[in-house]
Amino acid sequence: MVAAAVALWPRDDVPKGFPRTGDAYRGLGAWVDSFDYGPAYQGDGDAPVITPEDVEVLADHGVRTLFIQAARLDARSPEMLVDEELLGEFLEEAHRRDIRVVGWYLPKLADVADDLAHLRAIAEFESDDGGHRFDGLALDIEWTEDVPDHAERNRQLIDLSEKLDAAVGDAAVGAIVLPAVQLEVVNTTLWPDFPYRQLADSYDVWLPMAYWTFRSEESGFRDAHAYTTESVRRLRTNLGDPDAAVHPIGGIGDRATEPDYAAFLRALDESDAVGGSIYDLRTMSLGGWRVFERAFAQGVPQR
Repeated sequence: MVAAAVALWPRDDVPKGFPRTGDAYRGLGAWVDSFDYGPAYQGDGDAPVITPEDVEVLADHGVRTLFIQAARLDARSPEMLVDEELLGEFLEEAHRRDIRVVGWYLPKLADVADDLAHLRAIAEFESDDGGHRFDGLALDIEWTEDVPDHAERNRQLIDLSEKLDAAVGDAAVGAIVLPAVQLEVVNTTLWPDFPYRQLADSYDVWLPMAYWTFRSEESGFRDAHAYTTESVRRLRTNLGDPDAAVHPIGGIGDRATEPDYAAFLRALDESDAVGGSIYDLRTMSLGGWRVFERAFAQGVPQR
């Protein structure tokens, strides 16, 4: 598999959008989850806070990739995808503005076949208007509740990863992971013995959720630069690959300051990251967007 690539099912007639090469995780990203855009996830008939019209704002800020939770395993998404019509609109609006779209999914790991079916639904989806498809696919690997025994959870995760790897062939998939600092220092009981080496061949780009805003000042990891660089360092060490492609995710947007963002950007550059982003679009401040817009326009990160 090729480094830093997130291509999907090979096909002869590439539809509108980006070629399925290794470019989907490079540059500045923005995150949207099902609670932001899915009507079924709103309370009391409220309108979603994020709509396809917001893609224009992303383009104005220099965003190159929209990461959207395309599938979810719960009763509010009885079909394989959260909302096919809306996802099609997001794809069309994004591609119109030269923005790539990565569909992500949170596997529960209790039923590998069910998780794999949701991932395939993302990979095979085409919009009704123009045949737009996702430019990438990523797994949000953090759920522990359905399989509390970590050894069994590891087996299920490895099984799912290998099956997905076999299904996509030479295409690549991204792994959104809990930061190694969290698992090894902050909370060693959350997911012991995370199987980095066993997963290394199944994923080509790694997206550590380096949410320094969750850490305390006393821990030393409330510092965006320290938490991000140490998370990337430990991740690459655990993978046994000093050159592993990483796209760190910082957050949470409205709990961070502009100096935090500047420190995070410095960490991206020093870590040779392929890109970076903040979780999430709904919580990101205008001042924060301006910091990122300027930095990425100047070529940060450099890799």
